[in-house]
Amino acid sequence: MKRVMILNGPNLNMLGIREPHIYGTTTLAEVNASCEEAAAKLGLKLAFHQSNHEGVLVDLIQSARQDADAIVINPAGLSFTSVSIMDAIKTFEGPVLEVHISNIHARDEYHRHSKISFVATGVICGLGPFGYIAALHAIANMK
Repeated sequence: MKRVMILNGPNLNMLGIREPHIYGTTTLAEVNASCEEAAAKLGLKLAFHQSNHEGVLVDLIQSARQDADAIVINPAGLSFTSVSIMDAIKTFEGPVLEVHISNIHARDEYHRHSKISFVATGVICGLGPFGYIAALHAIANMK
């Protein structure tokens, strides 16, 4: 059974409240529930985390070296600033799928260039919360 660590960055705990015109009204708890349901159907073991702190996310990525076979990460605002998260991902040997609820390429200039995309295996953006499910399906089908 593949072990998947899902990581969510700053302010994603405010999903459903923060800028619903961009991110929708689905809460992070609802995202977690739908991911758990999909993972069970796909035969994946899931660990779901959220932190507003960059160092905590780096620690989780580092722990994934022993605890996970794949990572799904929505680094949120840290996508555009965090060399530390990018470098931590470089140490992980399994697939890393970057997920964004909004289409970052259709947003303002500041939100278009993710540092994490440089080291991710793949990027899913603009599909809303379903992007997490798409990432789990991709991981389940990777060799």
